[in-house]
Amino acid sequence: METITNVISFLPALIKAMPLTLLLTVTAGIFGLVIGTLTALARLSKYRLLAWPAFAFTFTFRGTPLLVQIYLIYYGLGQVLPGTWVRHSFLWPYLRDGLWYAIAALSLNQASYNAEVIRGAIQAIPRGQIEAALSVGMRPWTILRRVTLPQAFRHCMPVLTSDLIILLKTTSLASTITILEVMGTARMLQRQSLLIFEPLIAAGIIYFAVVFILTRIMNIVELRMTRYRAARK
Repeated sequence: METITNVISFLPALIKAMPLTLLLTVTAGIFGLVIGTLTALARLSKYRLLAWPAFAFTFTFRGTPLLVQIYLIYYGLGQVLPGTWVRHSFLWPYLRDGLWYAIAALSLNQASYNAEVIRGAIQAIPRGQIEAALSVGMRPWTILRRVTLPQAFRHCMPVLTSDLIILLKTTSLASTITILEVMGTARMLQRQSLLIFEPLIAAGIIYFAVVFILTRIMNIVELRMTRYRAARK
């Protein structure tokens, strides 16, 4: 009974930290989708100057742990940008805040996975549709905007939804660079209360509830985007 009471007492503080977790998720999700789409198009390009850097990007970020990427971006920029001029520049309010490093790392990591998913979805589109669009005089950019990308996103929406849910949970790694999102707040509560399990249990409850809500929202979005499939049955 005491454990349950302690868990409940930790919930308000963790709920207050949830907006920061959602900010990380939404921001990194949007940037990851945009960068991932551009990377997927570069991977499919016939120009090696576009294809090879895109391949190197996806291979590197998919082949290394996210925690390592966060550390390299957070601590590594201190070595790349030495000198006091940084402290007196307009960049310093951003560079001194770990939030921006976390967003950068999460966005790039998410983009590397989204790129491969979107690339596969684009390649799955029947070639006949592209040829039909060309035959009626569509330009390549119009085909990409009106034929290729809409169908690709519909095909890979379930995978993108799963990746977004995984992103929500991996935002907990941002706590390693002093960001007080849900997991960071849970660790702070551990130090303050000298309790180990109760803050973690409370954090797990918060994550489970948000994942459940997000899953339901994304299922509705997926159904709306793929309602044409139900019409065929």
